[in-house]
Amino acid sequence: MVSYEPLWGTMKKKGVTTYTLIYKYNINPRTITNLKHNCGITVYTLEKLCKILDCTPNDILKFID
Repeated sequence: MVSYEPLWGTMKKKGVTTYTLIYKYNINPRTITNLKHNCGITVYTLEKLCKILDCTPNDILKFID
């Protein structure tokens, strides 16, 4: 299972809010909902988040058993 728990800490550290992701970077609100509920996102979205937050995928998601 994938957890996006690291994303929220990374966003806080970088000073980026979900509002910023939606309105400045045009991330679909449905994608934010998927992230909040640990649902799947595309690799394209993962790459976009990494660029926005200047981080690696490990700073956005983690795998749990």
